[in-house]
Amino acid sequence: MIIIADSGSTKCDWMLVEAGKSLVEFSTMGFNPYFVDNKTIIKKLEEKEVLHQYATKVNDVFFYGAGCSSGEMRNILSEALAIVFPKAKIYVSHDLNGAALATYTGEPHIAGILGTGSNSCFFDGKQIYEEIPALAYILGDEGSGSYYGKELLADFLYRRMPPHLQQEFEASYQLSKESIMTAVYRKPHANVYLASFTRFCSLHRTEPYIQKKIIKGMHAFLETHVLCYKNAKSVPVNFVGSIAWHFQAELKEVG
Repeated sequence: MIIIADSGSTKCDWMLVEAGKSLVEFSTMGFNPYFVDNKTIIKKLEEKEVLHQYATKVNDVFFYGAGCSSGEMRNILSEALAIVFPKAKIYVSHDLNGAALATYTGEPHIAGILGTGSNSCFFDGKQIYEEIPALAYILGDEGSGSYYGKELLADFLYRRMPPHLQQEFEASYQLSKESIMTAVYRKPHANVYLASFTRFCSLHRTEPYIQKKIIKGMHAFLETHVLCYKNAKSVPVNFVGSIAWHFQAELKEVG
């Protein structure tokens, strides 16, 4: 029996597999080791009742996660998973590896991640090449959920939204400058908090203001994370992630 996990910063999807067939699928919070420690990971997994009957029967755990690019960060996951799945061999890898493999169709391609955060790599079928680093939500994450959240919150506080959207945003979230600053600068998981406002973009995507925001973010992602590859215009570019899925029309438009 094996278990496969695909984790972003917001959500982690799990699948238990035996004899090539899916037994159970479930989700937890995202386990990005930059934002959660191993105690939290253990606690959240032990709370999943579905694992109680399977945890000791799992032989291999394959975890692909955001923030798992360095050995230090991977160790946080490995140590936690080894406690939850005591008889299993633990394999922890970067979410880029998972994205590259999941979207591979037999020919070299660029794999992009557009979810809470953003990233990309080139995969030739054997090896993964990362041209530029992911800089997370403060310095980077172009075109991601956290990117759009920052854009919306800044415009809301600066009163740069169209009046009817300013009123709608205020009515929907009941925010103040103080509550926003506390959530972004003092509380944990600021990236997830920021990304939560992307729903407003989805609900109002036909508004010219929102369309302009979405297109701007997609351009920023492509210019930073795709065109950095010399062969960007000659190989397929495939995507995973909630933002890529929900805004695929806009992504195709700028691509």
